[in-house]
Amino acid sequence: MIFIYQFAFTRFLLSFRNPRMDPSLSAKDLHFDGVPVRVYQPKAPSAGPRKGFLFFHGGAGMIGSIGKSSAFLLLLLKSVKLHGDYRLSPEHLPPAQYKDCLAATIHLIQNAVSHGVDPSKIIVGGDSAGGNYACVVAQKLVERSDLPKLRAQVLIYPNTQAMDINLPCHQQNNSMPILFRENVVYFGMKYIGKDPSLAGQLLKGSHVPDSMRLKYGKWVSPDNIPERFKVRGYKQVPLAPYKPEVYRQLRELLEPDISCLFVEDSVIQKLPETLLVSCEYDIIRDDGLLYKKRLEDNGVKVNWFHVENGFHGVISLFDSGVFTFPAAIELMESIIDFVKNL
Repeated sequence: MIFIYQFAFTRFLLSFRNPRMDPSLSAKDLHFDGVPVRVYQPKAPSAGPRKGFLFFHGGAGMIGSIGKSSAFLLLLLKSVKLHGDYRLSPEHLPPAQYKDCLAATIHLIQNAVSHGVDPSKIIVGGDSAGGNYACVVAQKLVERSDLPKLRAQVLIYPNTQAMDINLPCHQQNNSMPILFRENVVYFGMKYIGKDPSLAGQLLKGSHVPDSMRLKYGKWVSPDNIPERFKVRGYKQVPLAPYKPEVYRQLRELLEPDISCLFVEDSVIQKLPETLLVSCEYDIIRDDGLLYKKRLEDNGVKVNWFHVENGFHGVISLFDSGVFTFPAAIELMESIIDFVKNL
């Protein structure tokens, strides 16, 4: 019950958040193929089309909106910033979220010029769940030969797998605000509209068929996580015996549309240059590290920035006055440098 109140309270708090607006920018609310998008553009004239950065907010797919998220996109100078919204769960169950993000991205690519954007310089990105949607969008677009390729993706502590919830990050950061291990699995159940009582089975891994353990185990293995991320403590916990009835109820969590780590190599190899941001005290830190390794193993150029004092959700505290965290500024500067240098 405490999670229900926490979820409702977080939505309530965000309803009061009004990010500051940079006076050098104009903002316009539009719809891209029916999806709400806020477009930020520099008021200063440009000699030609600009880069376009389409960002998807975090919030477990259940919290947040284009009007209430961090205003950090306003600082990405010399580019057009677009903040894409998506329908929220549990009112709208997946795959509504990634499909909205994909539709908005395709619309931007096809109509880039009308927004002052170079169609060959479009970047997708997001934080947390938004990072997951950016992953999926980039994967879905690699086979679209009728569209220009994405220039890059920016993945800020994305969740990328729902197979093993006992990795080093889960053990080390179990009680680290703002996201606890129990929250992760509870929100996962609510996100897909399933009974939260199944959370215990997800934590143990009994939802993973033996065939998937054999196929995906090499990608989720803690051996793929650098030793430096195990020094704060880690004991490997094998997955519990497989329970078919649990898998039948939770199978969508293991599909690449949610567990984007599990897409085939042939897709990974075609992904664009990537900035991957991880935070030391993040409960899902290792999801990003595992995805980073998959990208690198398949020849994708990865720029990695690790925030030593960062935690999950820190990006939302970038412009919070006296509550602004130095780690959030660090993270922001890494994104700005990456986008400027593309």
